[in-house]
Amino acid sequence: MADEALVVIDLQNDFCPGGALAVAGGDEIVPLVNDLIRRTEHVVLTQDWHPAGHSSFASSHPGSQPFTMIDMPYGPQTLWPDHCIQGSLGSDFHSGLAWTKAELVIRKGYRPAIDSYSAFFENDHTTPTGLAGYLRERGIDTVTLVGLATDFCVAFSALDAVKQGFKTTVRLDACRGIDLNGSVEAMLKRMREAGVTLEDQASD
Repeated sequence: MADEALVVIDLQNDFCPGGALAVAGGDEIVPLVNDLIRRTEHVVLTQDWHPAGHSSFASSHPGSQPFTMIDMPYGPQTLWPDHCIQGSLGSDFHSGLAWTKAELVIRKGYRPAIDSYSAFFENDHTTPTGLAGYLRERGIDTVTLVGLATDFCVAFSALDAVKQGFKTTVRLDACRGIDLNGSVEAMLKRMREAGVTLEDQASD
């Protein structure tokens, strides 16, 4: 389908078991994602790409613990363990991922002072990554999102995709979540209400 793209979110070593910010079962989705890549004409990947000492790392805020919240100039920010540092093994795509078909890799989170969950915007919700313009110029109006993690980078990407006018589906069976204080259920609700199509073929 020439007007559709598969967007694979942050399927990187640090988000898989054994990584610095491991999502439970994160590696389980690789075969299904590879199958979707094989069956999709246009594939885009996102890659979390933080400089060392990034402002979203708990280690950058003395006395702060990972998974706590602080206020940043652009709004509330969850603090994370150091992860996906540029050029590190943790920032590499999972070794089993059939990533070579990707037509574009969007790197995000590389600005030291601002985090970036969405494939479309930084966490200030105004600084664009350029993905929306790229898709429009290619004549793509429909996106399917898969990857890690359901309740953060996948969900925020899906919400922004809808806002940008794309017909948006999230394949839940090809995602895994972190689930901080019920964040998976909360973000599923937000996605549904925003008009994102949620598909889970594993439970069909």
